Amino acid sequence: MNQELSPHNAEPSPFWRSRYAIGLVIMGAIATYFLLSEHRAHFLGALPLLLLLSCPLVHVFMHRGHGGHGDGHAHHHGGESTSKPPTEARLPTAGDRP
Repeated sequence: MNQELSPHNAEPSPFWRSRYAIGLVIMGAIATYFLLSEHRAHFLGALPLLLLLSCPLVHVFMHRGHGGHGDGHAHHHGGESTSKPPTEARLPTAGDRP
């Protein structure tokens, strides 16, 4: 009834719990420290540009909760409106504003 755990039955530990992973994280932290301390002027000089470049991404990912652009807009083709009234009432979502 006594079962010994043999090395073949033991599950291998995940990589991030091994000695090598801990050493890799420590070496990465040291390398990051030296890169940022030596290149601080370059890094801080690029921050305004990165802020401007992030604007399109903010518009793409933050404007999803507005319900789309076709709900209340009439599309005019030759002076006629082709928009149809909604057939069912739309329930408000968390992204809607009162």
